[in-house]
Amino acid sequence: MLGLTALLLHLIVTKMKKYSLLLFILPFLQCTTTAPEAGQLHEEHETAIKVSYRTPEIDSTRLNVAFLIMDGVYNTELTAPYDIFQHTIFRDSIQSMNTFLVANTLNPITSFEGIRMLPDYDYTKDDLPRIDVLVVPSAEHHLDTDLEDEAMIAFVQRADKEAQYITSHCDGAFVLAKAGLLNEVVSTTFPSDIDRMRDMFPDLDIRKDVLFVHDGKYITSAGGAKSFEAALYLAELLYGAPIARRLAKGLVIDWDLTEVPHLVIEEKVSMD
Repeated sequence: MLGLTALLLHLIVTKMKKYSLLLFILPFLQCTTTAPEAGQLHEEHETAIKVSYRTPEIDSTRLNVAFLIMDGVYNTELTAPYDIFQHTIFRDSIQSMNTFLVANTLNPITSFEGIRMLPDYDYTKDDLPRIDVLVVPSAEHHLDTDLEDEAMIAFVQRADKEAQYITSHCDGAFVLAKAGLLNEVVSTTFPSDIDRMRDMFPDLDIRKDVLFVHDGKYITSAGGAKSFEAALYLAELLYGAPIARRLAKGLVIDWDLTEVPHLVIEEKVSMD
């Protein structure tokens, strides 16, 4: 490319009489020989992300539902409850939900399956809206390194002080346990991880053979595709069975709570 450029310059200088033509063509030749470095492209991409970022609009008349995400979050445990709760905005007769993502960064988060998403709030820096419901989906390292994240555990503990409900899906229960939220309640988790959770937290009451457990303000779910059931249960608790069935129908789900294996600790359930 540089040899071709030199040849063109020679021809222009020796054959053309008007110097102004050389001034006109030189910028175009420079464009053909100079390309932005990879680092520069990355910087421009990051700048574009920051420029386009903005916090979501929060309707003060709605319940605020925060989803705690980090790299390695599993798609289903995030999107199943998100779909149920976000779809409440299409039901005019109820107090619907604002749904938003919180993380320890505003940079893109990559799910275990490879989907990239942008958090709405950085819980280490931003002033978050009031959290009425905290959802803790499972993530790849919820059984090990994530439990050593003191800032994340502290955020869950802070959210617990004001939230009406705390829900977990699959191994999200390990985060709640590490935060000390399950010390006095019955809970469950992903079926094949129940024994491991019992070994890690031997003082907890962890149940098998149920898809979710509701004890007090805490709803813990087996996760996977059954995350829909735990989310629909909370929708039914808040809005009644007809609304829950309509939410389910919109996602082509047959919903009948009586057919779902679950456990409710009756004396601690509040309908307020």
